[in-house]
Amino acid sequence: MILSSNFASSRRGVLRFAAAGLAGAALGSQAQSAWPTKPVTIVVPFPAGGGTDAFARPLAASFAKLTGKQLVIDNRGGAGGTLGASIAAKAQPDGYTLFMGAVHHTIAPSMYPRLDYNIETDFVPIALVATVPQVLVVNPKNVPGDFKAFLQQLRSSPGRMNYGSAGSGTSHHLAGELFKQQTKTFITHIPYRGAGPALQDLIAGNVDMMFDGLGSSASHIKGGRIKALMVAGAKRNAAFPDVPCAAELGLPEYTVQTWYGIWAPKGTPADVVARINEEIRKAGATPEAKAIWANQGAEFSGISSQQFGQFVSAEVKRWTQVVKLSGAKLD
Repeated sequence: MILSSNFASSRRGVLRFAAAGLAGAALGSQAQSAWPTKPVTIVVPFPAGGGTDAFARPLAASFAKLTGKQLVIDNRGGAGGTLGASIAAKAQPDGYTLFMGAVHHTIAPSMYPRLDYNIETDFVPIALVATVPQVLVVNPKNVPGDFKAFLQQLRSSPGRMNYGSAGSGTSHHLAGELFKQQTKTFITHIPYRGAGPALQDLIAGNVDMMFDGLGSSASHIKGGRIKALMVAGAKRNAAFPDVPCAAELGLPEYTVQTWYGIWAPKGTPADVVARINEEIRKAGATPEAKAIWANQGAEFSGISSQQFGQFVSAEVKRWTQVVKLSGAKLD
């Protein structure tokens, strides 16, 4: 069969176009797999000094050592962590803006009916970086240092004591509501714009107690500025073996865990997500990071991005039920 010169010329053009397309795709893939080629910003939706910040900063330091690129912390507090989440959800999905959220962001859907983002569909899950039990901490000048005496005082003076939280709809808030429900007590809730400001007011004696992630309270407990009365759950924490757990104190159903994770905006390329997960896991495995995690009574999870996504969905369902049963509302 003899091809006309026009047809042959056209065919050569198509082949050249296809080859160019394949080369472009290969270059694009190489560019994505070369991530990071510049500093990466991670939006932390709470002020400096809180639990999320306590894990984000050592991760950033390890990340910089491993990659040679900065992981820049951008603190955007407000609205129980939902303001920062909204900002991150709208960022360019190129792997250079990440979001470090927490358990609070799986509670928010049942507390904030008009969120302008969806944690399950507007983000790509990347890594679960820390899990840590919640702890009941008090100002020792305001509150009895013994749990039984503390509980007796709560019951004898309903509403006189108050507790600070990182904001309405956060795990700190829900932990307090669960505690009230299970102990049949009433404590006034005082929401803050993040765990950091709440902790500072607890230390200053402006609030009486707080249900906080052990990670952000650890250094203050060890420094004697606040006192831990109880660790949530069925076992004591290795970092604070002298602090009794909830089950020992007659609250076997009181289990609240704070966790922190990293997401990217929806649309971030899959190979970039895989690279981010890899680098975050390496950062969490450094001796420096391991020591900080252990010191704060936390564990680093090495689960895959897909497993983290499944975990997030399960947490959304769990906290929706908790909010419904507790009757918790925004203050």
